[in-house]
Amino acid sequence: MPKSQALETNSFVNLLPHVQLIATDMDGTLTQQGQFTPRLLQSLQDLAAAGLSVVIVTGRSAGWVNGLAHYLPVAGAIAENGGLFYPKDQPEPLMLSKIPDLARHRRQLADFFQQLQRKFPHLQESTDNRFRLTDWTFDVQGLSQADLQWLNQTCQSRGWGFTYSTVQCHIKPLMQDKAIGLQQVLQKYFPQVSPAQVLTVGDSPNDESLFDAATFPHSVGVANVAHYVDQLTHQPAYMTDAPEVAGFCQLVERVVKQRGGNR
Repeated sequence: MPKSQALETNSFVNLLPHVQLIATDMDGTLTQQGQFTPRLLQSLQDLAAAGLSVVIVTGRSAGWVNGLAHYLPVAGAIAENGGLFYPKDQPEPLMLSKIPDLARHRRQLADFFQQLQRKFPHLQESTDNRFRLTDWTFDVQGLSQADLQWLNQTCQSRGWGFTYSTVQCHIKPLMQDKAIGLQQVLQKYFPQVSPAQVLTVGDSPNDESLFDAATFPHSVGVANVAHYVDQLTHQPAYMTDAPEVAGFCQLVERVVKQRGGNR
């Protein structure tokens, strides 16, 4: 498995003039200990000034992301690991997962979660789960790697997808992931941008589809992704020196400087 390269490599510097859009995870990538920072807001403004679009691709709930997409200087935000997209300044989201009956879908998710609780009685529904449409979440805390593998296998055997991040575990439709959702958003809202002109950024297992070079050839992991490298089939092509939002800001500095920005 190829090792992630540093941002200082010639290959990374050479691709930067071609980048038109940055698609980035949020928790653990745009945050510092779970919080936004003034430096992040400045970095997002710098990207906008340099003519680069930013799409946030997060596992957070529809209810949470609805506000996020309108308050931050971004082109929009994908919620629930590819479930739906909130474009900037548009009132209605684009459903990315085709779910004919959302009420029935939620009942099926609730029933399956109750079955999982029989093996893991300590599992607790996430506080934001009530604001979700396409997936069901519970806290990742207290689960071992073996537990996570069992959950993944069990979900797959029952026709559900499963992923997890630094924050939550997600039960979701099988074909719902960040890369598939991002591809749909690009086709509808950014038809002029090819996957080779997109830089994807993340930090945890639910970002793995964004690291698949066959789909998006240019990916960056902030340094804390190193905690998961042994669990990832697809690893980021490049890695920052700094973790969390400091790593994202390090990336932005490289991008803006290469494009002749005035950061």
